[in-house]
Order: sequence, then C-alpha cells, then structure tokens
Amino acid sequence: MSVKEVLNESQFQEELNSNGVKLIVVDFSATWCGPCKRIAPLFDELALKYNRAVFLKVDVDKCQETAASQGVSAMPTFIFYRNKIRVAKIQGADVQALEAKIKQYYDASCAASGEDSGVPGQIDLGSFIQKNQCEALNDSDDHPLSVLIEGRGYIESDCDQQLIISLGFTQSVKIHSIKVKAPKDNGPKTLKLFINQPNTLDFDAATSNLATQEIELKPDELDGKVVNLKYVKFQNVHNLQIFVINNQTDEEVTRIDNLSIIGLPISTTNMGDFKRVAGKVGEGH
Repeated sequence: MSVKEVLNESQFQEELNSNGVKLIVVDFSATWCGPCKRIAPLFDELALKYNRAVFLKVDVDKCQETAASQGVSAMPTFIFYRNKIRVAKIQGADVQALEAKIKQYYDASCAASGEDSGVPGQIDLGSFIQKNQCEALNDSDDHPLSVLIEGRGYIESDCDQQLIISLGFTQSVKIHSIKVKAPKDNGPKTLKLFINQPNTLDFDAATSNLATQEIELKPDELDGKVVNLKYVKFQNVHNLQIFVINNQTDEEVTRIDNLSIIGLPISTTNMGDFKRVAGKVGEGH
C-alpha cells in the first residue's frame, strides 16, 4: 500500500475513524527537514512491505492544527494508532527503530482486522501485554508462562492442577472476553479472574478472596470459542490475574495452549506529549 498524504485535520480524523483496528503509521515531517527527506523513501518501502497497515504522511506546515493536537514538536515524528487510539510515538529518522515498532503492532492488527478477533468492534489485546510484567505461579520449568505469551509453546502446571497467571498491560484496557485453547482432558475448568491487584496473589489469597468474576469453562469452549465476561466489571484494567482452580477431568497437571484477551485499549494521554506548538514546529536535533 502506498503512503497517503493528509491535507487537513478533517481528513486526518477521517483516516483514524475509518480504519478501525488496522495499524496506522503517521509520518509527521516538513519539506525543509533534512532527516525527513532521508527517511522518506525508506518509509515508502515500509508501506509496501507492511501493506496491511495504513501509512500516512502529514506536512506539519500545511497541517499545523493536526501537528499541534498530536503533540508534534520535532521532525520527523512517527505516531502509531489503532482503533483511533495512539499506541506509540518515535522521534527521529531511525528506520530500524521505526520498523521494530511497526513489527510490534503489525501482526496483532492484521489478526484483528482479518478475523475481527471473533468479536465485532473488539481486538486481541496481545500487543498490549507487557511481557516483563507477567508472571505465573506453579508453572512448569519446561512449559512456563513466557513461552505461552511469546507464542512459542504451551503453559503447564507443575505439581498439581492449579495455576495463577498474572498479566500486566502497557496501558489501561477494557476486557470484553477471553479465548482459551487447551486439551479437553487437562484443559482448565474453573477460573477466578481478578483485576488491578497490587501484587501477584498467592494461592491462599486467590482461594479466599472475592474474584471480579468466576467462570467455568465447558470442554467445547477449549477450542478458542469466545467466552464473554461481565464487561461492566472490566472497564479500566491495568493487570489481570487468572487463578486456574482445576482442570476438566482432574488430571494431575493443567495445560493451556493459547490464551487470548479480547477488548479495547483505553486512550491514556500523557499531557507532556501534547504541548501546544507556537509558531513553526522546530526540527529535532
């Protein structure tokens, strides 16, 4: 897909509104900016390579309102959007950093736009999971949580059926539903879901504390079917903890092959990024 030039603020907003869960990458640049000129042909190449994303170019002199509202104070600045929400920002003409950030969000956005995550208007929140803020209790050394969240394998409990999975998010999210893929014999059965805990719960606390929601999975729901949650209770989630109490047939260990969290990120604004630009926007150094 070729790069589309944005000519005014209304066109910019229309692009955000019309592209739903697709990844949108916006190059804020200026004709007088040397680094902008150097990276421009590379940006065009990335648009062709990642052709299921939307690539836009905004001239900050022609679109001063857009540049100011998006907090652009140096050129080039690349801002990434999904579902009308800004998810990342890079300043400077570093094509390697730019492509790395595209890769971070591209696969999830393609999956969401291609299959709509199974839930109209919602996306797979996998790209918003902060891997270094995730941990599990009683996961097997051979099949730990890390291989599950990186898509390299399955998680399995160690010495009994129970597991506690703690997932942190890069920003606040709303969680609509979950999808689980697991064997029908030792896949998870009873789950207690907790949100916004200050620390990972231990098994005693998870057993005794009141959960945000408790659900029981049926065997036919372990093939990736959408399992709806009480959406109103999961509206501002920073972290999610899942206590797996048992599995379907009381096997010795519990196994999960895939876990998807479905919902939407909440727009969280760092006001430091949105300083009003007075006069001409300056070139970055």
